[in-house]
Amino acid sequence: MTRVSRLILFASLALLPVQTMADTGDIGTIIESFVTKQFPDAANHFWIVNDTQWDGDEMIVDMNAIVTERRQDVPTASRFLLLIVDGRLRGIQNIPLDAEAECQKEQEA
Repeated sequence: MTRVSRLILFASLALLPVQTMADTGDIGTIIESFVTKQFPDAANHFWIVNDTQWDGDEMIVDMNAIVTERRQDVPTASRFLLLIVDGRLRGIQNIPLDAEAECQKEQEA
């Protein structure tokens, strides 16, 4: 094996985890779909991802959604934890804006 082919092999192995993480679905599309369904009367909205945690094929997304309703001038903010498994939204938790969100692995009782 030549030096160049070894370099290419090592470079492709180094990129493998990045490609695996990207295969869990289009996170932006999942979040956009959630916000649109959660606030159907919104005149406009945007969202911010605060943090993400991965555990195999599961991803927990800590995000804020800022929404302006059609008949209101003042935007409102909400905070959510989203559970995304295999590229699909599987769970939602609305949490207070000022709360500390601590995402930990589930434990057996």
